Amino acid sequence: MNRWMAAGVLLLMAGGAALATEGPTVAMGQALFESPALGSNGKSCASCHPAGKGLDELGAFDDPMLKEMINFCIRDALEGKMFALESQELDSMLLYLRILSQK
Repeated sequence: MNRWMAAGVLLLMAGGAALATEGPTVAMGQALFESPALGSNGKSCASCHPAGKGLDELGAFDDPMLKEMINFCIRDALEGKMFALESQELDSMLLYLRILSQK
């Protein structure tokens, strides 16, 4: 399953096509964070960071740096394809990670 098909499946699971037109959302970010479909090795972001473990220092990074870090983790840790820097998916993950890092 390619990344766009996986994102479509996640959108449907997270509440349907309405999310696709709303722009970035925390719900989409959480669905992507928990999905092994982002990579090719069966892992998700939550595999390494359950309930945000290890993400408490993210507040020290600005949005562009955090987007790069997300993409590097997708590429390296999950063996997946990085998101475009201005994509709805990457912006959604950024929103979700900002919430996780505040817990």
